[in-house]
This record gives sequence, structure tokens and C-alpha cells, in this order.
Amino acid sequence: MSNPYTDPDFPTAALITIDTQRDVLDGGPLEIAGTSAALDPIRVLVDAFRDAGRPIVHVVRLYRADGANVDPCRRKEVEEGGHVLTPGTPGSQLAPPLLPDPDLTLEDESLLSGGVQALGPRESAIYKPRWGAFYETPLEEHLRDQGVTTLIFCGCNFPNCPRTSIYEASERDFRVVVARDAVSGLYERGEGELAGIGVHLLGSAEVAERL
Repeated sequence: MSNPYTDPDFPTAALITIDTQRDVLDGGPLEIAGTSAALDPIRVLVDAFRDAGRPIVHVVRLYRADGANVDPCRRKEVEEGGHVLTPGTPGSQLAPPLLPDPDLTLEDESLLSGGVQALGPRESAIYKPRWGAFYETPLEEHLRDQGVTTLIFCGCNFPNCPRTSIYEASERDFRVVVARDAVSGLYERGEGELAGIGVHLLGSAEVAERL
């Protein structure tokens, strides 16, 4: 059923990719099941948003080697020498299919300081220190400045960062779409819960077509 307050407005949409970095892919030290399988649908979305000239924001995690900025649930592991999403390492970089330029690398210190790194025309990266993409980040201001009303979410890993970020977006009255085939860890009950707060669930090909 159509709802004028939650229906997506694709001409004012932005794509948000969450934590789709090399360390979480198959065989990585922080492997998240299903993330590698989601790369092709994510690439469909990224290509469509680039072609349409719409904003893309890649939201990333970066764990300092001393664990100072790491979530409490993983801090002990990093303090004891675990190397995951460490700034400056290949594993912390965006997954190759997301990159607008294969030689592009993240500017770690700028991102960790709250900067927005430009990656291409209307494409950028932002660091988040916790699960949610809006928590102590410049994301909302960055989106509002571009007139964005609708967010399309994809990436890794639904029970943690995408879900938190989706609820944060809803709290800020963004219209929200989840590309169901482009999010790892999504499950049936979670889809029902998202629908209950006005989130639209579409496939990546449908998002690209409607864009």
C-alpha cells in the first residue's frame, strides 16, 4: 500500500554501502558469510547510481591497532594483536567491485578525524566508530546538503551495522529502501520488522530500473 510519508523518491535518493571492505569477504580475518555473494548486486547498485549522477556514500570501519576506537565486543581481540580493518592495510580497503578507480585508497587519518573523503563525482567515504552510520559521523549533514530524502542501503552485515543504520535513518525521517539481495545476513523475520517501520524491500535490479 502506498504511503506518502515512506514511499521512496528515487530522484532524491542516495546509495549507502555499509562496511563492504576486504577483511569481511570470504577468506578474510573478519569473514562475514554472504558478503562476497552480495558483491555483484552491490555493483549493480553502484553502477546505476553513478550512471544516474546520484550520491553514493561508502561507510567504513577502521580499527586502530591499539584498540582505542574499537567496539567493546571486539576491543580485547584487537588489543591482543588481532589485525582486522587496520588502517593502512589492504584488508581495510573497500572491496574492489565498489571502487570507482582500482588504485583508490582510503585516507585513514582524515576519515578517522571525521572527514568526508571524495572518491569521485558525488561519491564519498565516511568512517563510523560504531554500528550505526549516523553515530558521531557527518553523514546526515552530508546527505541533507545534497537534498537527499531517500536512502538505499546495502552491504555488510544486516543484524549489526545495516540494521542499526536503517533504524537511525528512519528516526531522522529519511525514506528507506533495503536492497534485499545486496545485504549479507538478511533474514525473513528481519524483513518483516523492517516493513513494519515503513522500509521498502526491493531487489538491486529493481532499484536500478526505478532509479
